[in-house]
Amino acid sequence: MPPITNDWAAVLKPEFAKPYYRSLYEKVMEEYNTRIVYPPAEELFTAFHLTPLGKVKCVILGQDPYHEPGQAHGLCFSVKKGVAIPPSLVNIYKELHDDLGCRIPDHGYLTKWAEQGVLMLNTLLTVRAHQAFSHKDIGWETFTDAAIRAVNGQDRPIVFLLWGAPAQKKAALLDNPKHLVLKAPHPSPLSAYRGFFGCRHFSQANQFLTEHGEMPIDWQIE
Repeated sequence: MPPITNDWAAVLKPEFAKPYYRSLYEKVMEEYNTRIVYPPAEELFTAFHLTPLGKVKCVILGQDPYHEPGQAHGLCFSVKKGVAIPPSLVNIYKELHDDLGCRIPDHGYLTKWAEQGVLMLNTLLTVRAHQAFSHKDIGWETFTDAAIRAVNGQDRPIVFLLWGAPAQKKAALLDNPKHLVLKAPHPSPLSAYRGFFGCRHFSQANQFLTEHGEMPIDWQIE
C-alpha cells in the first residue's frame, strides 16, 4: 500500500497504530498475495491522494470497489478511460444531465471531481475479484469511519451525498451543523427509480456551496 503523504497522513496516523489496523493490513496483504484483489495495491488510497482533507468540499460515499477486471482504481463509482461505464455510473450521468444539463460523456473517469474537492470514498477499500462485499468486516469500515469523522470535524461547509442504505447509515457520524447531508437511493439499476432519479443532489450541493462562499463543483466530465 502506498503511503498517504498529504494532510490526511497526520489525521489517519493514529489509525495505523491501532490493533484493528494491524490485523486489517495483514489480512489485505495476504489477500493481495494469494488472490486477485481490486483495486491494484498502488491505487488503494487514490481517494485520499487526489483529495486532501483541507480541500474537501463534498463527499460521495460508495460501498465497496468494483469487482470485475480493470474497473476499480480507488475512487468510488469511477473507472478509467477505455473501461465500459458501469450501470450505476450510467444512472449518475443521467441524473446529472437531468439536474444540471451536463452532457453525458463517453467514459467514466471521475478524477476531475476528486481534484476539485469531491472525496470519492468507498466504505470498503478492497474486494476480491468477482465477489462483492468479500472484504466486509475485516476492518475497513473502522478505518473509513475515521476518515468520515475527520471530514465531519472540518470547520467549513461540506456536502455529503449518501446514496443507498449503507451510505445513509454513515449519517450517524455527521453531527456538524455546518454541513449539508443529502440522502437518496443508490444509483444502481435496482434502486435508482425509487428516488435517485430526480434527487437533484448535484444542483443542491452547488447551491449550498455557493451560498456559503465556496466555489461550486464543475460536474461536467469532458
